[in-house]
Parts: sequence; C-alpha cells; structure tokens
Amino acid sequence: MNSFSFFDRDLLKANLKSSPPDLLVIGGGITGAGIALDAATRGIRVGLVEKHDFAFGTSSRSTKLIHGGLRYLKQLEFALVKEVGSERAVVHRLAPYLVIPEKMLLPLSEGKSMGYWLTSLGLKVYDILAGVTDEDKRRMLSRPETLRTEPLLKAQGIKGGALYAEYRTDDARLTTEILKAAARHGAVLLNYSSVVGFEKKEGKITGAVVRDERSGEEYVVPTNVVVNASGPWVDDIRTTDGSKQGSTLHLTKGVHIVVPLHKLPIRQSIYFEVSDGRMVFAIPRGQVTYIGTTDTDYVGKQEQVRAERADVEYLVQAVNENFTITPLSTSDVIATWAGLRPLIHEDGKSASELSRKDEIFVSDSGLISIAGGKLTGYRKMAERVVDQVIETFFLDRILGDCVTDRVLLGHHFSGYKDFLQFRKQVGDRSGSDAELQGQLFRLADTYGPACMEIINAAAGNGLTSDSLLESEIVYSIRNEMVTGLSDFFVRRTGMLYFDPAGLEKMLPSAKRIFSRLLNWSTDEISSQERIVRSEMDDACQF
Repeated sequence: MNSFSFFDRDLLKANLKSSPPDLLVIGGGITGAGIALDAATRGIRVGLVEKHDFAFGTSSRSTKLIHGGLRYLKQLEFALVKEVGSERAVVHRLAPYLVIPEKMLLPLSEGKSMGYWLTSLGLKVYDILAGVTDEDKRRMLSRPETLRTEPLLKAQGIKGGALYAEYRTDDARLTTEILKAAARHGAVLLNYSSVVGFEKKEGKITGAVVRDERSGEEYVVPTNVVVNASGPWVDDIRTTDGSKQGSTLHLTKGVHIVVPLHKLPIRQSIYFEVSDGRMVFAIPRGQVTYIGTTDTDYVGKQEQVRAERADVEYLVQAVNENFTITPLSTSDVIATWAGLRPLIHEDGKSASELSRKDEIFVSDSGLISIAGGKLTGYRKMAERVVDQVIETFFLDRILGDCVTDRVLLGHHFSGYKDFLQFRKQVGDRSGSDAELQGQLFRLADTYGPACMEIINAAAGNGLTSDSLLESEIVYSIRNEMVTGLSDFFVRRTGMLYFDPAGLEKMLPSAKRIFSRLLNWSTDEISSQERIVRSEMDDACQF
C-alpha cells in the first residue's frame, strides 16, 4: 500500500506480516530513507522500521548543510570531496525548496589559516572536484572586500577571504520527503517499531522480530534480506545479530547553539577558524543564527546525547573571538542540539581526524550494515547498499538501475527562483497581517508546494493562525506519520530549535487539536506533554 499515514498504521503493520518484504531496512534516518527509496524504485518490495521517530537521531541534528566537505580536502580525501560535492547539485535539483544555495564566507586570518594563495588553490581544486558551476565558483576577496562583506568580523589579523558555494537544508524535512517518496513507490514504513531479535535457519536470517513501541506487541516480519542502517545504533543491531566483529563504530558528538539574530546579525553564512585550529559555522536562518559544531568523543546512551555547558561555552567563546559584537553569553542561547556521528573507528585517531567515508559490513548471517558517511552523500550510499543487496540476493531477478537522481522530492519547481516566486505568492495571502504572513512563509519553507493543501483546507474556516495550525497537524498526521507533539514540533517543523517561543505559544492549541483528532485520554495528553517538555529542557537547558 502507498500510505504514510498514522491512521493506516495498523494496516501497514498487517501488511508487513502478511506480505513479507523482499528487503527490510532498519533505521529511519537519511541513510535508511535513501535505501528504501532506491530499492523501491528498482522494483524491490521494501519494509522499513524505525525504533524512535523518523530522523530521530543524527538526521535531525546535523549542521543542516548539503556541503561539499571542504575540510576533507585538507585530509586529502579527494574521492569523498568529489562525490559529495557533485551530489549537492543533484539534491538541490530534486528539492530546490529544501536545499537552498548559500554563499559561504571563509575569512583568512594571520596565524590561523592556510594562507591566501594556498586557500585559493585549494578552493579551485574544490570547485573542480565538486563540479561547481561558473556562477558559484570561488571568489577570492581582499582584506577590505572581506570586511565589507561581513562588517561584524574583527578586523585585526584579517588578510583576506573567500566566497564559495554551499547549500543549506532542513535535514529532518529532507529525510521526511525521501520517506514520502519511498511510500509513493510502495515502501511500507513504520516509526516506533524496533527490531529486538532475528529468526534464523541454518545461521541465515529468515525474519526480524519487531516490537511496536506504542502497544508493546511483538511480531515477526519474514524476510531473507535485512539492511542495518540505524546510524549510531548500528553496532547494537550487529550485537543482536551476534555479528559485531571487525570494524566498529566510533561515536563523536557535534553540538550546535541557536541565538536570536539580533545577538549575531551576520549578513550571510561564515566558516571561520577558532584558536584551537577547528573550523566553526555561523549560519543565519530566519530570526536566529545557529553556530556549530563541536567534535568530541561520545560514550553513553545514544538516546541521551545533549549539549553540555562546556560545549555551549566553547561555541560562545568561538563567536566572541571572531566578531565585534556585544559579547555573547550562555544566557543568550535560546536552543541547542547535539547529534552523534557514527564513524568507523581507527586506532590512534582523534574524533576530528576520523574519516567520514562510509563502509558496508556483511555478516555470515546475511545482515548488511552501513556506517559512516555524510548527509550530503546519502543517495550514493544508498545506491552502493542496494547494489550490494542485488549482487548478494537478487541476481536471479531483473531489476532496474538506480534512478533516484530523477525522483523529485515533493516539488514542481523549475529551480530556486521559481520557489521564491511561489513563496511570495503564498505570503501575499496574509494581507497586512504580519504574524499570519510569517506563518505562511514557514509553511512554504517547510512543505514546499504541499503547503497549498494545508492553506486551502484552513481557508474554508477563515485563514487564521489557529485554522492553519489545525490544518497543518491534520496534514502531518495523514501524510507524514506524525504520532504526537514531539514528532510535530521537533522533527516535522523544527520549531523546537528555531522558534522555541513559537512552540510554547502553539502548544496549548496543539494539545487540544491532537487530542481531538487522535482521541487521546487524559493520561495520554499528559504523557505527550511530558515528552515534548523533556525535549524542550534538553534543548534549552545545559
């Protein structure tokens, strides 16, 4: 069935039991979503289960850039730079309203950077490897040009700068749109469904034991092919399979902080070097600026990763070192997020030295695991995994080649400029109501053309903030497998990170709407609020 609706959850579960998938994917982040879409579009019957909500882990907690990996050029990982660099243009074409062109300023400072001419050469190589178009190729700036481009930079020590091409995205929204595309091609997708065991015959996997985390029910999904794309949980699944050996994960933590735009009113995104030699992004988005990231080893529960005070202080200090502003303090931080990078362990290497390349492991039981990699390279990672699946299990079947470079992700725009015109038309429906216009812009940015379904449904009751919120919640339940408040406010809208005050304002109405639509009991309402309040505490307290 081609559904991605919470209302069809029981039917989808029954479908997994009665019509076993050719391939079961474990993990509903960007990697698992990409694999599900690739396999489904090649004619493979696909099921996917996710222990938490879709994009719960790393795929909602990245730097939210589809970037070419300039830092990997310094590590001489040319193949990685070439792959992810060229993939940026592909993903931008597939989702121009979600993958937005973003010029990045790279200041060059005395005693910090590689030097003007070496940087110029490096960025030229970067442009060549990444296949950057002429209009987006790097432009070297003199010292005065750099300071005019970003007047808030501290002038002392600035030698010059460079502008180069990047793309900004919403990682969780991108993951959601890929999953929706997979569902349209027949994939059966379930969140809050964890794999707790495997059934085997003669040592080979014949099925997965899945637990519905909402009801507690356990059931078997018969399948001979399982791909473990669970990100930071990859080794946990390998342990369940009894095949954790050889290469293992090395989890590193990346933290980001969010401050009001007026506290750091930069004109554009900046990639700057701090006193310890690390590189940090500062990126304006709407009415906020977010800053990141850190890169430290992580040992602990994957579900409990969060920003600590030392992480926040490090990023605050990084900003204060580089910008002429009223110094930031930790009290200026309105939200944080912390994500884990599931990298491949290499003896003797620190967190920042580990390669971001992906690696595929195949166990004796037939379990195929994928670890490492980057948000930008999700599509090529998925292609390699599905190629491996076909080579190992489906050589007797005639299956198509990878076509995901042509599967549009929920849009009908000719390009980004076309989307901007659409966005303006959406905002014009607000008349002179600035608050309503802001909400309409948010809907366009979040859902692209699908926002019209939300807006038109709301317009029947008069276009107001309340009618739009109710229509948006209805849409997210019916079309994006939203099960409650946290799914909606954290991973479908991103409001927890980028508009926590707006979340607080909407929460009472959202509780009433969800309760009515999903027939929540008083206990369920309380439970849902506790969950979202806990996530708010994690994001806003450190």
